[in-house]
Amino acid sequence: MFPKLIVILGPTASGKTELAIKLARKFNGEIVCADSRQIYQEMTIGTAKTPRSDPGVTAHLFDIIRPNQSFNVAQYQKLAIKTIKDIQKRGKLPFLVGGTAFYINSVVEGWQFPKSKANPALRKKLENESPAELFKILQKIDKARAENIDKGNPHRLIRAIEMAKQFGEVPTITKKPQFDCLVLGTKINQKELEKRIEKRTNEMLKQGLEKEAKALVKKYGWTPILRNTIGYAEWQNLLNLTKSSSAELDLVKFTTLISLHTMQFAKRQMTWFKKNEQILWVKNYQESARKISTFLDD
Repeated sequence: MFPKLIVILGPTASGKTELAIKLARKFNGEIVCADSRQIYQEMTIGTAKTPRSDPGVTAHLFDIIRPNQSFNVAQYQKLAIKTIKDIQKRGKLPFLVGGTAFYINSVVEGWQFPKSKANPALRKKLENESPAELFKILQKIDKARAENIDKGNPHRLIRAIEMAKQFGEVPTITKKPQFDCLVLGTKINQKELEKRIEKRTNEMLKQGLEKEAKALVKKYGWTPILRNTIGYAEWQNLLNLTKSSSAELDLVKFTTLISLHTMQFAKRQMTWFKKNEQILWVKNYQESARKISTFLDD
């Protein structure tokens, strides 16, 4: 019998983090981050990083690397599994929480990654290419992988190209699950999600998103992560504006742009989640708590 693991997933701004915190409190649990952006240090406001500020719940794998460091799903999986097992050894219930399907699936399904060598020169060469161009490159060398990849994710596209060039094609990943998982998804309609995204974007700006973005760029430059993270990427042009009435007008448009990009990202997330028949979609805390209680009693 595999040890129990609770997974709370959903599109950005759907309320999964707040739900996970309440459930972790009730079931003596600890949270493990499954968000490919909240793992980065100093990227706090723009990634809506909240669990670590909650005194009632212990959270892991937030702020583990710098924005100028490379990091991949195999590294994440190794850290996540180690952390989950440590939580279980201490008699607590692990909650894997986030919206990055790639990270979540690697842990839930127990992906066995082929050993491959990093190619820093190739990565650096590809970093300046657009997602559309990267997708074209992958299509030429591995059509099968191109059919099942997030076309808008440059990091994943670059990694796939790197592996395809090394192996001739991206190797098929074998699976070896290590946990008995209950996968819950936060159910929310599109109109409500749009309202939440707009509200959260405005809150981020009030909290100092512009200041945070400027500080990160000054310290690290426009790294691949900053260039490809919603909430930071949009500042590339605006940071050059002077403080004038025209700049203020652009800032209003910019707020709308972040909300639009976030909503588009949420739709892409749902496209991937809908492929997963293991997900049980829940409307609220009460429904989630009942499902967890039943799962733990089995």
